[in-house]
Amino acid sequence: MLGKVKSLTFHGETTRNELLDVLREDAENLNFNDIVRCSLRIQEEAECIHTSYKKNYIKAETELVIRIRDVKNDNLQYSGHVDIEELNTAIDLLKEQEKMKEDMEEVDPAFLRIYSIISLYTTFIKEEPIHQVGTPFPGGFQVKKENNRYTCPVKKNNEDNPLAVCPFCIAE
Repeated sequence: MLGKVKSLTFHGETTRNELLDVLREDAENLNFNDIVRCSLRIQEEAECIHTSYKKNYIKAETELVIRIRDVKNDNLQYSGHVDIEELNTAIDLLKEQEKMKEDMEEVDPAFLRIYSIISLYTTFIKEEPIHQVGTPFPGGFQVKKENNRYTCPVKKNNEDNPLAVCPFCIAE
């Protein structure tokens, strides 16, 4: 999928609708079993998370995975073009993450696809943060929107994390 997205950048201009078409096409190839497997994996990974935050973590991460339905069902027409430089940065980061995660046996390829699709969709199509407004983080912090400005309490701490998508998320 990332190869198809990358090919959109070769023309110099890419509309938000062109990107959405590629993301939607790939989202259509994911099925219910993929989503269930990813949701179960999230619950398994949450076993090592402190009890007070575990429920919030499972809910937030499962909502992120289920958001693949939004991509599949998005028939809106979006105006404007995608920032090609930012899109290339995102593609490069996601490709690096795929390479790193190939060595991790426990990573489901469907989760990587969903993660990539949702990250690109929210950032470049919806122009929203990857984690939805209200997503809770440890310590009682959450993603917020104030005056058309999104803030994330963990972005600064994860900008150098090679497995995070924070570098291209629009939240500040």
